[in-house]
Amino acid sequence: MNKTHLVSGGCGFVGRNMVNRLFKNTNDRIIFIDDLSVGTEPSTWLKADLNKTDKNASFYGDNDRLVFIKEDFRNTLHSLNNNENHFQDTYGMEFDKFADVFHFAAIVGGRAKIDGDPMMVALDLSIDAEFFYWICRHKPSRVLYPSSSAAYPVDLQTDTNAIALSESDIDFTKMGQPDMTYGWSKLTGEYLAHIAAKYYGVSVTCIRPFSGYGEDQDLTYPVPAIAARAANKEAPFEVWGTGEQGRDFVHIDDVLDCTLLAMEKITDGTAINIGQGQLTTFLDLIDMFTDFAGYKPEIKTLLDKPVGVHSRYCNMDWVKENLGWEPKISIREGMRRVYERALENKKANEQA
Repeated sequence: MNKTHLVSGGCGFVGRNMVNRLFKNTNDRIIFIDDLSVGTEPSTWLKADLNKTDKNASFYGDNDRLVFIKEDFRNTLHSLNNNENHFQDTYGMEFDKFADVFHFAAIVGGRAKIDGDPMMVALDLSIDAEFFYWICRHKPSRVLYPSSSAAYPVDLQTDTNAIALSESDIDFTKMGQPDMTYGWSKLTGEYLAHIAAKYYGVSVTCIRPFSGYGEDQDLTYPVPAIAARAANKEAPFEVWGTGEQGRDFVHIDDVLDCTLLAMEKITDGTAINIGQGQLTTFLDLIDMFTDFAGYKPEIKTLLDKPVGVHSRYCNMDWVKENLGWEPKISIREGMRRVYERALENKKANEQA
């Protein structure tokens, strides 16, 4: 076995896609941790057979290359910060240092979670503080810290002042206010990444994904939820707010491609945008999905629902010029994939 990687939050949307990508493209061991409070049980999405279970760990695939540990990552970090050889002593795994560490563990959710329980979301601060404390002592080969487009100042995302957000619009010497406690926690995580790189010599890459989506995203997020409602031919079609709010939707496959490339080239904690660089409103999404479904319903606006900032999209010039990367999956192609999955799910539910 060549290397051992760690994926926290490995059963969430981005985490499980990364786990499957690493399993497919390497011969390495992947340890992934999730308490399944939001994440999905791995037996439903892993492309490998279960070999055995030991304590709270499940071993999958050839040579037990996939190891799932059901645990709150904060408990894992507590164990690691008290015993650097926690995995070796507890589960009998043989390795020295982690190669790549992907830190997806977070209190996450859609707009209802960000606006509805901001103090719970603020627990991300404790998760990230313990995480960076550990990596500064463990010194893995490379670290990925996923920040968020929510870290950008909200005053650049209004209906009267919406711009394509550039990496330079976040300046730690001159701060704007990010989006709720989620934005603050991610911005703090970026700052800790800079400290880890500058003062501890850790190789860290930060990404700011915009509105990531994909076929296996759960229905608490708007893209799969809208697709499912279109597959059911909802009429009238409900939209939160006016529907004129815009986001920069980017497919999960493009997010992973850009992330892995960035980790090869960025080591100093620099944060990069990952998006299409294109603003798409929720009305645009509804129009696209109902076009796939072959009908044009009346739109019913729900003005009492949380909507977040008015317009959030990114400038991808830095990534294009410095990494030579552009997204491969167009909005329409990606959304059609999501819609086709929604149709498959609808038919499966009808037959159940």
